[in-house]
Amino acid sequence: VQLVESGGGLVQPGGSLRLSCAASGFPFSNYDLSWYRQAPGKGRELIAHISASGRITNYSDSVKGRFTISRDNAENTTYLQMNSLNPEDTGVYFCYAHSEGPAYWGQGTQVTVSS
Repeated sequence: VQLVESGGGLVQPGGSLRLSCAASGFPFSNYDLSWYRQAPGKGRELIAHISASGRITNYSDSVKGRFTISRDNAENTTYLQMNSLNPEDTGVYFCYAHSEGPAYWGQGTQVTVSS
């Protein structure tokens, strides 16, 4: 089982990034997916969720209107489009696959928003 995030990096305030999370080794289309982030010195924060079908999405107030979660079940990949980034968005971003069975975490990708 693997969840591999990519797409992080350094971006200026107001900029955009698109994170990807590629999955393998489990029935991806049966799993809900979430993105969490962990800011320096803080715990993990749930910021976005998408249902297995992709029809239902939810966002934290801190990212609503700026971030968009999506998934491609044919490619076993979930995405997080992040726009209007600000320094408070800095942190390690993790994807999380969960269902009634085992749950899986990715290793995380660093996002730094700084001028």
